[in-house]
Amino acid sequence: MNKNEFIENRLNITRRHFMGKMTAGIGGLALGSLLVPDLFRGSSEDAENLPLGIAHFAPKAKRVIYLFQNGAPSQYESFEYKPLLNKMAGEELPASIRMGQRLTGMTASQAKFPLVGSYFKFAQYGQSGMWMSELFPNIANIADDICMIKTMHTEAINHDPALTFMQTGAQQGNRPSMGAWVSYGLGSENKNLPAFSVLLSRGKGNGQGVYSKLWSNGFLDSTHQGVVFSSGEDPILYLNNPANSDRASHRKMLDHLAELNNMAYDDFGDPEIKAKVQQYEMAYRMQTAVPELTDLSKEPDYIVKMYGPECLVPGTFAANCLLARKLSEAGVRFVQLYHQGWDQHGNLVGEMPMQARDTDRASAALITDLKQRGLLDETLVIWGGEFGRTNYVQGTASKDNYGRDHHPRAYCTFMAGGGVKPGTVYGETDDFGYNIVKDPVHINDFHATVMHLMGINHEKLTYKHLGRRYRLTDLAGKVLPGLMA
Repeated sequence: MNKNEFIENRLNITRRHFMGKMTAGIGGLALGSLLVPDLFRGSSEDAENLPLGIAHFAPKAKRVIYLFQNGAPSQYESFEYKPLLNKMAGEELPASIRMGQRLTGMTASQAKFPLVGSYFKFAQYGQSGMWMSELFPNIANIADDICMIKTMHTEAINHDPALTFMQTGAQQGNRPSMGAWVSYGLGSENKNLPAFSVLLSRGKGNGQGVYSKLWSNGFLDSTHQGVVFSSGEDPILYLNNPANSDRASHRKMLDHLAELNNMAYDDFGDPEIKAKVQQYEMAYRMQTAVPELTDLSKEPDYIVKMYGPECLVPGTFAANCLLARKLSEAGVRFVQLYHQGWDQHGNLVGEMPMQARDTDRASAALITDLKQRGLLDETLVIWGGEFGRTNYVQGTASKDNYGRDHHPRAYCTFMAGGGVKPGTVYGETDDFGYNIVKDPVHINDFHATVMHLMGINHEKLTYKHLGRRYRLTDLAGKVLPGLMA
């Protein structure tokens, strides 16, 4: 007796009988869906309980590269052209414009708030006629590839809460960063690399510090924290095997360690034990992937020329931009760069050009490089800081030098690729650049839109902690269709 005869005799049915019954069943399902359209429609709870690693809907971007300009670059010397400030230079900021806004401790005691225009020249670029400063000639040349937001705003007025808010969606610590949320929701595209990587660089200007809470996993398990790449001989510390230890013995050690950890998990049930095992395994796999990936010396001459010679100097912004492209191309979901040095409370005319030279060429090169490789459409590039700068002088000013204080009410950020609308300017401020008059973009809205571009419903990606469900956008945030292509 063959296998089919055995099944037919065992179940006392024939194949013809089985197929006939199955056809009737499918017909019944089809009829039911026609008579009751909602019969097989999932509930909102089903959508909320989608398994992690699967987007809620078709994404426009698969990965993010965030070029964070730590310290808050002045919008008036970069992308916000306000000729009225030059015409009214030295005159008092009208009270009707300031409207009693809260000030930092650095300017609150000033008796006057004299306006100051930009020392640097502006011109229009691209088919959109986007205004840009002479400090950013390379970004100006890709104006038709970027979406410039003029109306970012925040409540935070000092660096630490503003920086934390921009990176984690909350002004206090112990919250997962945006990269951690993306890692939690979507996972990694490459099992040999982390889903979330962090690169650090520092300019010559006065800089605010960065700290691990900015790329923290918060209350998510530790597999989602950002992995920091250093500029030293070892891109990731403690990744290499100890002296006199080969790969085979390391593998054997990890297997035994996993057995012990699994025994501990059986006794205590702490999920962080499982997370540690996963981290050990990731580190083992990264031993082969990272050295080749971080070797920039093999890049062709045309790439070095595009990014500039500094791209071969580890730890520079240019080198980190090039490494970010390689990491993203290899499948890292979220690459976070921090470039320090943008805190020009004084000597802005002397310091800001140095920061611009550090970042302008490489930022534009990264976007151009991704575009040439056919990766820009699926990679979202973000450039910006934690807040803006005041249109009035902090302290005293001379004809050719001045400083600006913090301004949270309106500042500039731009994005490229990943489903955003290229060659566009979003939002508008008043003639003083002080208040928003059209299309505001709050940080919660910005986060909601970035998550949407990644195929994530920001209201559905939640994590229960201490009896409450948390999300990146907390209790606010709306997706902004005007930013999207």
